[in-house]
Amino acid sequence: MIQNPTEKIGNIIIMLLLGIFCLFCVVPMLHIFALSLSGNRAIMSGEVTMWPIDLSFEPYQNVFGDMSMIRSLMFTVWLVVGYTCVSLIATILAAYPLSRRNFKGKNVLFALIIITMFFNPGIIPNYLLIKQLHMLNSVWSLVLPLLINAFLLIILKTTFTQLPDELEDSAWMDGCGHFRYLLQIVLPLSLPIIATLALYSAVDRWNMFQDALFYINDSHLYPIQQKLYEIVVNSQVNDATAQEGFGGSAPVPESLQAASIMFATVPILLVYPWLQRYFISGMLVGAVKG
Repeated sequence: MIQNPTEKIGNIIIMLLLGIFCLFCVVPMLHIFALSLSGNRAIMSGEVTMWPIDLSFEPYQNVFGDMSMIRSLMFTVWLVVGYTCVSLIATILAAYPLSRRNFKGKNVLFALIIITMFFNPGIIPNYLLIKQLHMLNSVWSLVLPLLINAFLLIILKTTFTQLPDELEDSAWMDGCGHFRYLLQIVLPLSLPIIATLALYSAVDRWNMFQDALFYINDSHLYPIQQKLYEIVVNSQVNDATAQEGFGGSAPVPESLQAASIMFATVPILLVYPWLQRYFISGMLVGAVKG
């Protein structure tokens, strides 16, 4: 297809903007990676930019030698996998009936779900609810309150609604029930969007630490982001205490903080290549209609 000069200029501008956006995403990560492999002298003097100076693997040795970090990582992996599976099952079971033509009251239920996207009870009511349900210091406090994301539910419900009605009619003629129709027809056709929602859910759960900050006091149940938050905050407190002339623990070296950030970030980044094919397909669902 031959492009006219205006289209070529437009494509060049778009590519430049995308390149600049990618730099904004990549450059900070490269800087953190360089800090994690640099010596403290180079970091304190501000010499480190995009490349390590005074190469040192000691921060990573300290991170991997800290059993509390390893325990938090393993717990977070288990939490993310379990949460993603349970959340997808709940979302699918909620989206399917809302997408059926003959389901009475679905508009009322759908409106109630949309309302939750605009109105939040707030931190204190949520905490009191979790406390009354006896879920403090429990894994369930990190799973049940976030079980169904209303936005992802709407996306999946819309996907189910777009499936041809002829498929459903044919399934009923062949003797399919709702569960068989869902498992053998709807889910296989919706696999790209389901994989996309799984990626969104996994990333959200991996990056979430606020709920653990409020509901978890047991260090054995700290997710990796909560552990990272604890390291950074304690370092800032110790640094401020040292500057005021009070005794206390030495501040955590910045290289160790950077290594901890990489330790908490890289695992979730490795998930994307496995789901890239489904992720791209899911993002394009509905963009092209036959």
